[in-house]
Amino acid sequence: MPFSKEKQIKIHDLMVKARLLEERLIKMNKSGLGFFWIGGAGEEAFNVPLGMLIKKGEGLDYDFLHFHYRQSATLLTLGVEMIDVIRQMHNTAADPYSGGRNFVNHFAVKKWNVVNVTSPIEVQLATCIGTGVAHRRHGGEGITIVTGGDAGTAEGEFASALGWASRKDRELPILNIVTDNRYGISTPFAEVHCDRPIAERGRAFGIESATINGNDVAESYAAIEKAMAYVRKKRKPYLLEVKVSRLYGHSSASGANWVEGEVDGIVEFEKKLKNAKILGEDDFKKVREKYEQESIEAVKKVLKEPKPKPEVIFEHIFADRKDAEIPWPPWLKK
Repeated sequence: MPFSKEKQIKIHDLMVKARLLEERLIKMNKSGLGFFWIGGAGEEAFNVPLGMLIKKGEGLDYDFLHFHYRQSATLLTLGVEMIDVIRQMHNTAADPYSGGRNFVNHFAVKKWNVVNVTSPIEVQLATCIGTGVAHRRHGGEGITIVTGGDAGTAEGEFASALGWASRKDRELPILNIVTDNRYGISTPFAEVHCDRPIAERGRAFGIESATINGNDVAESYAAIEKAMAYVRKKRKPYLLEVKVSRLYGHSSASGANWVEGEVDGIVEFEKKLKNAKILGEDDFKKVREKYEQESIEAVKKVLKEPKPKPEVIFEHIFADRKDAEIPWPPWLKK
């Protein structure tokens, strides 16, 4: 492994934490405690290293994050609390990301530049251009990071994002990450795309690109580090295709049941930790028990919390313009 024993233990801890959280969310959905589940079980080996390497903060000196709905491991690595994700699953008023309005894994964290996650796929590929332009004008080392799935690359926004990011002498510092789990809901990859790697599409735009095994922690960490270094220094885009697993199907709409035959990145990483005598079976068990208990206690607490009141339904729809620099247009004055 290209990093210390302590870092490997930390990565494993976060991977297990993310998996136990997702499995708790699935149980909540199946027991009627949440309307819908969609998440990133199976992407932990990539998403935890991604979270570790992000330049976290608020404003253009830091990375802007345009994520899709499979980034729970990344957000936990950044510092999100399990209980807050469970609040969103149960749609309580204390949900810090949407006030109980949205379904789970739809994050929005202003202090870390996490732009609101949207349900329609590839919306983030349109909005990321804005912060990419801002990062280019601002300079420094902050970059824009956008993630999406392989199915979404069939959308026009994907080609538009590559085009806008690669204009000659106006290139944008955007790291475009495609997590390829070989399915678009229930449609196999081969029925929508040609059989070439998605990363090859970057060539048409002159964009540096790579395809990696996202179930391998070391390969993921090294590839993210390399891609980020390129974007930060060159101030140009990079397309990274990441082969990942989808361990519980697309979402609760497809049953959210365990899928046989998929590679489990946690199991693969634990084999390496065990062979290197860094951690053993007892250690793995303790970590799982720790986060299983944390998730159970969080659910107990959340079930006692109030739901949003009907009178707040229209809050957060329009910006609060009391302190806005731009005044209301005359025809819209209150």
